[in-house]
Amino acid sequence: MKLPDSLRDQLKIPLGILLPESQADKINIQKHLSENSYVITVGDKTTEKMIEFGLIPSLQIIDSQEKRVKREPPKLANATELTVDNPAAEITPQSIAIIKKAFTMQPPVRLNVNGEEDLLVIPVCIYAPENSIVLYGQPNEGLVLVKITPEIRNKTQTLLDSME
Repeated sequence: MKLPDSLRDQLKIPLGILLPESQADKINIQKHLSENSYVITVGDKTTEKMIEFGLIPSLQIIDSQEKRVKREPPKLANATELTVDNPAAEITPQSIAIIKKAFTMQPPVRLNVNGEEDLLVIPVCIYAPENSIVLYGQPNEGLVLVKITPEIRNKTQTLLDSME
């Protein structure tokens, strides 16, 4: 499914709470996590930051790029690794299937994306387990924290349904 131009501006609006870069530290992030939160990160920098804070995400979705520039993937031992192809500005059926599969596996799970991972926030929000919190970067602004609620599931399902 491809991202139509009509949705591009809508996707620039954070789905959750935007923590400005200067406030995206361990203490402020932990305020939004409960003891048994299922933490999901989308993006290399976000994943790396959480690992550095000692908050190991249950599911990490990375593409080894940051702002379209190749980079080393964040270091992590003992994660189950999955790989999927997902072209830029698309969400493939394979990506949705592997995200659903990742949620059934013992964490931590790392999903390495060949292509681009940005839009995978949408199916993640639809299929994430209860008590999940999704973190992703808002370019040049900060970190977005999305608590998974029925409203978020409905909103992201509507976005997905709007894709071609």
